[in-house]
Amino acid sequence: MAKKEIKQREIKTVLCFTTYFKGVQFMKTCKEIGCKVMLITSKKLEHKEWPRESLDEIFYIPDDNENVNMDNVMKGIAYIMREHKFDIIVALDDYDVERVAHIREEFRIPGMGQTTARHFRDKLAMRIQAKDGGLLVPPFTDVFNNQTVANYISQVPAPWVLKPRSAASAIGIKKIQTADQLWQLLDTLGDKRFQYVLEQFVPGDVFHVDALINNDKVIFSRVHQYMNTPMEVAHEGGVFRSHTVTYGSEDEKALQAMNIEVLKAFGLRRGASHTEFIKAHADGKFYFLETSARVGGANIVEMVEASSGINLWAEWAKIEVFQDEYKLPKINKDYSGIIVSLAKQQFPDTSAYNDPEICWRMNMESHAGLIVKSKKLERIKELLNQYASRFYTDFFAKAPIRDAPTN
Repeated sequence: MAKKEIKQREIKTVLCFTTYFKGVQFMKTCKEIGCKVMLITSKKLEHKEWPRESLDEIFYIPDDNENVNMDNVMKGIAYIMREHKFDIIVALDDYDVERVAHIREEFRIPGMGQTTARHFRDKLAMRIQAKDGGLLVPPFTDVFNNQTVANYISQVPAPWVLKPRSAASAIGIKKIQTADQLWQLLDTLGDKRFQYVLEQFVPGDVFHVDALINNDKVIFSRVHQYMNTPMEVAHEGGVFRSHTVTYGSEDEKALQAMNIEVLKAFGLRRGASHTEFIKAHADGKFYFLETSARVGGANIVEMVEASSGINLWAEWAKIEVFQDEYKLPKINKDYSGIIVSLAKQQFPDTSAYNDPEICWRMNMESHAGLIVKSKKLERIKELLNQYASRFYTDFFAKAPIRDAPTN
């Protein structure tokens, strides 16, 4: 039977859940392939540019992002389900992965459950799962017990990093140089202390692997290297840059293999993932840092599409709907890179940047950003280095370190 006939016969209802403005292409693709598409999001995001022509209904929750009242959400979904049956429910943001897993389990909707979701959200669970799966992980510990912490810092040299277990990216991370500083910080956390994990700070180059998974197999991945680590950008102020690594290189092969091991150990059956690794300066080995069950942020989707022709949002939507019948499109093998900075202007003008390799320009208040594409990686690196110097003069602004995400 042709795929077109399958689409017409199986009209699925997809419920998208996000407390941040993202996933527009996911929703559009679901509608384009014949699904009924609904969205649950925060009331404060009501006037964002959601793809309303692709949405059959939108429902709003009144809570803020950090304090979603899941009891009320469950009651609301139960009411909606009197008239609608959901075939697929998807969390479009990292912070909603566990919430959606809870919903799936309550209403017995297929997909990732709470135990698996915890591996992709809880940085302590991540490290335990990765270590148990045989992956190299920087030395870490929970901070529940004083003696456990004392034993750890007596054996593992500083500096360390104290990380919120359920935050995304570098948000809320504190770098610590001494034991006194650590104990003081733990004391200030009070009854929130258990929500953190302590890890040795490992100097090195940070890489990320962005992938699509279907039926327990990684069917597509791209390996990239940050030119400035996310922690450097978040804590020291800087211009964010990343680029594709050399195809067929030892780094690419090693990271693709490690990424497969991570996703197998963590149990992601289908969807998209963004996983980070560090290549330690001390021993040249790759260590697992963190992973997620969603596409990467910071416009990484657009950078991946520039090099490969694959839009991670769109293909993730197709994987969820078609599953066994999904076919990956043709993959290109160009190189791409991205540069993004906070801008001192409300509407920064990047028109002075006119190299033919530029294939995307950021359209966001108080931000400047470009993506470049070329057949040659050296040209990508050259442009990103040139642009970084110019961005600091033309646009760069530094914001205070965030302890919580913003929309």
